[in-house]
Amino acid sequence: MHWSDIPADSLAVLRRGAVIPAHLLALDAKRQLDARRQRAMTRYYLDAGAGGVAVGVHSTQFAIREVGLYQPVLELAMQTARDWEPLGGARPLFMIAGLAGRTQQAVREAELARGLGYHAGLLSLAAMKGANEDELVAHCCAVAEVMPLVGFYLQPAVGGIHLPIGFWRRFAEIDNVVAIKMAPFNRYRTLDVIRGVVAARAEERVTLYTGNDDHIVLDLLAPFTFMRDGRLVAVRIKGGLLGHWSVWTKPAVELLGRIHSAVETGNITPELLALDGQVTDCNSALFDVAHDFHGCIAGCHEVLRRQGLLEGIWCLDPGEGLSPGQAAELDRVRTDYPHLTDDHFVAEHRGRWLA
Repeated sequence: MHWSDIPADSLAVLRRGAVIPAHLLALDAKRQLDARRQRAMTRYYLDAGAGGVAVGVHSTQFAIREVGLYQPVLELAMQTARDWEPLGGARPLFMIAGLAGRTQQAVREAELARGLGYHAGLLSLAAMKGANEDELVAHCCAVAEVMPLVGFYLQPAVGGIHLPIGFWRRFAEIDNVVAIKMAPFNRYRTLDVIRGVVAARAEERVTLYTGNDDHIVLDLLAPFTFMRDGRLVAVRIKGGLLGHWSVWTKPAVELLGRIHSAVETGNITPELLALDGQVTDCNSALFDVAHDFHGCIAGCHEVLRRQGLLEGIWCLDPGEGLSPGQAAELDRVRTDYPHLTDDHFVAEHRGRWLA
């Protein structure tokens, strides 16, 4: 499957820039898949206006592969997306499957995702620790033979590896790469990715997405300019593929719409700029920055539990949960920034999502 095989309306969603939540995992008290609530989450994302979902990624918990849930979770999300009539009517989506492991496993997962109808695979390189640049590029090329790829710069604090500009240039040169999610939570390394794409002359084909949950608004507002052949080349980050956007998704969609309008008109206001700090403050509570991201998944679960979409905050690893003080921090940001939450929206529609 080549990117040119993707339906034009779905590819347009990706390239314009969309809210793509990193799908969470709904478990019951026995830490088994709760299919009803998993389906409800997908319905919530679509009704909130998301341009698609990313399933089988870090927020879905990489351990789904070890407990036999990878295929069921991908199947459930795709079937739900196909069957659901979102608020406002049907619209094109861009569906992304997380791909992980060494080459054999990643290729196998890509074949499965392609067969289920996913448009692209978000390729994690966390399992490739110790590989040199040539080995990393060969790995990516092998997976790109199966389906279009979205690159993934995962921050080292949650298992990622350092990937220099030379790698990103070579990665962007792979013809079947359609986007890159930048999530190193580091300005220098974010620039490495963008410079690599520009050096590869791939900025028209490779759409940039922020995964920097600590810098969402400014990533989306700022132009990035670099010299190439004696001329400035300007690129922008168009959308977000974010764990942060797995909760409070409705205001995230509204925020991205405001950002797109501001960029198009050149009317970037101080109020809009101030939202960067507010969103980052919310993320500090969600992702448990005070404890080095230990509760980053449980924090997102807790928001959906309070909203009634999840029954509990259980993770596959019993050792994962809220850190001391994290619940109070979630209380604080919810009180301080009600305009960044969507409790009323969820309360209004939760019944139909859980039906």
